[in-house]
Amino acid sequence: MDKLERIFELQKSFDDGLIKKRGLEAISMEEWLQKESLAVMAELSELLNEVNYKWWKNPKQVDMGAVKEELVDVLHFFVSMCIKAGLTAQELHDLYIQKNSENFKRQNGLSDKEGYAAE
Repeated sequence: MDKLERIFELQKSFDDGLIKKRGLEAISMEEWLQKESLAVMAELSELLNEVNYKWWKNPKQVDMGAVKEELVDVLHFFVSMCIKAGLTAQELHDLYIQKNSENFKRQNGLSDKEGYAAE
């Protein structure tokens, strides 16, 4: 089992237990995606707080441990959303590879999509 598949497996196990323990079986996929999208935004906000985005405050030393923790929190919710949307680790990998290739094409002026050519 590769690392991404393991992450998906662990997240599914966690989610299944949480849903059962908290009696959340009636929540629809649509509502889960709404809730977890908000959770991702909250975690990204916590990440922003760790990296001195407030230009009106004196900067503090960045705690890379806290930064990494927030990134892992984002991953937890992101993988949970993937699972709820029926996206497997393999499909996520494949779609990422396709999109990454397209992104390179766009940045190199090789895409059919307009608006990306470097001038």
